[in-house]
Amino acid sequence: MIFDEYGRPFIILKEQQAKARIKGKEAQKSNILAAKAISSVLRTSLGPKGMDKMLVNQDGDVTITNDGATILAKMEVEHQVAKLLVELSASQDNEIGDGTTGVVVLAGALLSQAEKLLDRGIHPVRIAEGYEAACQVAIERLGEIGDKVAFSKDDTEPLVRTAMTTLNSKIINVNKRQMAEIAVNAVLGVADLDRHDVNFDMIKLEGKVSLTQSPLALLKTRILAMNPAKWLQI
Repeated sequence: MIFDEYGRPFIILKEQQAKARIKGKEAQKSNILAAKAISSVLRTSLGPKGMDKMLVNQDGDVTITNDGATILAKMEVEHQVAKLLVELSASQDNEIGDGTTGVVVLAGALLSQAEKLLDRGIHPVRIAEGYEAACQVAIERLGEIGDKVAFSKDDTEPLVRTAMTTLNSKIINVNKRQMAEIAVNAVLGVADLDRHDVNFDMIKLEGKVSLTQSPLALLKTRILAMNPAKWLQI
């Protein structure tokens, strides 16, 4: 027992401090467990038959969604490795706009297999190198089986069909064709096809309160393509 500058006694317990700090294989398994916990939360919301999650915050506001990035953004995650998966999902949403659930589930599956390799005595560096080699094989295979989609401003049907595939698991999948057409028209309104560039900052999403039961009537007013010279309203 020691005393502070005000004469108040306190005890330093070295044994508890040592127990709270883990290292080696135990730390690796703890990190993998945290990542797998995040992955398991999103696993049931993956795919066209995935279930929606109901999220309630401290103020009692309810959010119902199956979007991986939205679910993770509203979760209070404290574990540092689990936060990496949250950042992974957010990065996927920012760069691609789709697949936010799939990347987290895939990362959890890879870590689950890595745990089995750790139990067999394989070094983590060797496991990481193996995953990098497998990634290169997968990229090469995707290049072999991938198709090039040709389109133009006069022929947007390939883009519409592609956009429709991303709406199969969304709540608006009943009107997915109409929504896909709205999205394609909004993007083409600000796209520079010669430079193969799209400035998404010029597209503004604006929500409007509506009493109609038709989701299309509401969503038609939500996507605006903003151009400095003129307004293109879908």
